[in-house]
Amino acid sequence: MDTTQRLDRGAAAVLGTLMALGMVLGGWALGREIKALKLEDRYVSVRGLAERTVKADLAVWSLDYKETGDDLPTLYAKTESDQKIVLQFLAQQGIQPNEIALGIVEVTDNQANEYGVNHKPPHRYIVDQSITVQTSRVDQVGAAAQKTMNLLRQGLVLNTSSNGGIEYRFNGLNAIKPDMITEATRNARAAADRFAQDAGSRVGTIRGASQGVFSISAANSGSAIGESDSSGGSDDSSLMKTVRVVTSVEYYLEK
Repeated sequence: MDTTQRLDRGAAAVLGTLMALGMVLGGWALGREIKALKLEDRYVSVRGLAERTVKADLAVWSLDYKETGDDLPTLYAKTESDQKIVLQFLAQQGIQPNEIALGIVEVTDNQANEYGVNHKPPHRYIVDQSITVQTSRVDQVGAAAQKTMNLLRQGLVLNTSSNGGIEYRFNGLNAIKPDMITEATRNARAAADRFAQDAGSRVGTIRGASQGVFSISAANSGSAIGESDSSGGSDDSSLMKTVRVVTSVEYYLEK
């Protein structure tokens, strides 16, 4: 056998080895791809809910009042008298001066407005003013609002809603967010485990996840896990709040 023949046979052997290796690697890659495709088809979508009942940490109390009449200087004087009465009342309830903000006095001239021929306002002027209390001492504000009858006895009528004009807010969301997200994710995993057990599978890695929007609503207002979450659902008349978050997670299922 000459040198040329030996080189040809060696090259053929190397080529054959490379082709065989390529087929093995190709088969292995194809097997992984098929496995990945099957894995992609086997997953479960679950949702986990976390809730906290919290107490409002800020109270905003609006005390609105008005006076009506035909003589503007007299109305201004009465409005100033009303303001002193309200401020004295708040001081008696333990409200601090730095927790009180005086609103701008607003005057409405009914004579400057157009009315129907059959409508004649009883007084020309309406003078409105608002005094706002903003404090973290929510219980003290709630107690003070129960005593506004003292203002009525002095001839001052407040224009307030059924909750006394108080808005209760919760601003401590950032402090409880991490723990609530962890709890919601843990509850989602528990739901996936139950599903996988019933299906004769086991839960694998996470395929995808999304955190729902935190919502704050009145305590015991009721909210199902399937409902849409919105931070705009807060009931400001409630001192106690329910904070909710729903986390959606997709898990791969493995045999």
